[in-house]
Formats: sequence, structure tokens, C-alpha cells
Amino acid sequence: MRFSIVTPSYRNSDWLKLCVASVADQDIPHEHIVQDSCSDDGTQDWLPRDLRVTAVVEKDRGMYDAVNRGFRRAQGELLAYINCDEQYLPGALRKVSEFFDGHPAVDVVFGDFVVVNPLGEYLCERRVLTPQRGHTAVGCNLSFYTAGTFLRRRVIDQHQLFFDPHLRDVGDAEWTMRILRAGLCLTTLGYFTSIFTETGANMNLAANARRETEAFVASAPAWVRLAAPLFVAHYRFRRWRAGYYRPQKFAYAIYTKDSPTARKTFHITQPTSKWNRAVAGPVAA
Repeated sequence: MRFSIVTPSYRNSDWLKLCVASVADQDIPHEHIVQDSCSDDGTQDWLPRDLRVTAVVEKDRGMYDAVNRGFRRAQGELLAYINCDEQYLPGALRKVSEFFDGHPAVDVVFGDFVVVNPLGEYLCERRVLTPQRGHTAVGCNLSFYTAGTFLRRRVIDQHQLFFDPHLRDVGDAEWTMRILRAGLCLTTLGYFTSIFTETGANMNLAANARRETEAFVASAPAWVRLAAPLFVAHYRFRRWRAGYYRPQKFAYAIYTKDSPTARKTFHITQPTSKWNRAVAGPVAA
């Protein structure tokens, strides 16, 4: 098995259906493990019978615990996790597979992503950078996106770099600090692999996320916190130098609630790197 994709699930039936479809049509051998925490929103009416996934229904301690459980069950050489309100773009897994084949020393690779609204319409794009310790510790955002993160099995088997199940919202940042300390080989793909849907109910907008973020930043050494503006400025300079503030026209194809069985293509003529909710919706085809 080439890929194992894990999706933590809880009361997200409608979004999960679109996520499953986006993984199922990837043209490369894979397994899709959905770790559902006994959802009572209709998920159990269809998920256990969906032959495209390996459905595991059991209580967990939250998203990161669910991802860890999925990783422990995984059979693939390459691992990733994708949330219910996220999707893979066409050909994403093949592109990642080819990259890993050509770069055997790389442990983790990060793909670019597109942010869309609940209708699938474009909000912005995010081209990613490899993480650095200072910015990760105090920047209050990551330089990459988890739905575009792919790792070799040795990251789990040899380094035991599972997520901290005690965290609910900043587990990705805490995990990032540990992979940086472990000295793993990290790089970027330079290719759009994923989309993130701004549903209005995303966990990073909630009060617990703010509390965990504040505690995470406070755990950094005092000199790192004092230098926070410099780390953020350096991050923005890296993005500018890489040309990320000068996006180009492109198109993406995803599943939407009004097109759950066939990808709908959106042509973007005015791309932006700004997360601006006032951006006009694109033309769909």
C-alpha cells in the first residue's frame, strides 16, 4: 500500500462525504481510514457501508488522538491526515509519491493549498514554507498546512512522532516543534495538493484555541517571545522572496454540496494570498 490517509471525524457527515470522494478518486493505491468518534448526525447511516474507506467507529479523546489511532492502523509507506472539511485536489497523491521517489532523504513534504467558502468558491491561496523554530513558537500560525502535509512511515515508526492527544487545537504546532528538534529533512512540494473550507465552525476560531495558543506561545523562552516581531518579519520576507505575494491565474476542481459526485472546476482570474472574505466569487464550470 502506497498511501494511508487518516480522517478524524465527529458530526461532520456532509463535509465528510466530499472529503471521502476527493480521496477516493486519487489515481494511486491508497487506504482511507476514517476514525469516527461515534457521530450521531447521520454519519453512521452510510460510513460503515462505504467501501471506499476503512471505517473505525470508536470513542476517542479528540482529533489528535483519532489521528494517532489511524496512524497506528495504517499500512501505507506514506502517511497523511485530512479533516472532514478538507479535500485533495486531482492527482495530488501521485505528485507527492513521485516527489518522495525522487528525494529519498526527505522525511516530510508540504504542499500548497486553496481556501474556499462553503460553496467551494475561492477565498485565497496559501503557498507554504518549511517551518522554522522561532516563527513556529511565536508566530501564532504555521508556515504550512496539515492537509498538505505528507510524511514517510519512518517518522512514526522510528521517531515515534505522534501528536499530543492532550491538546485540542495547537497539536500541529507542538508536533512541528518536535519534528524540528528531531532534525528531520523537511521540504516543500511547490504544488497545490489540498483545499480548506472556511465553514465558520473551524476549531481554530474557538475560545479553547485561543487559550491553547496563548499557553503554547508562553512556553517559548523569553528571548524568543521578545524577538517575535523579527521572526514574523523574517517569515514574511521568505514569502516575498519566494514570490508568494504575486500569485498567478489558475484553476482548481473540487466536490461541492451541489456537486457531490463530480468535481466542479473554478477558474481564478484574480488570485490573492490575502485571506479576504470580501473576495468576489469566481466563475464555476
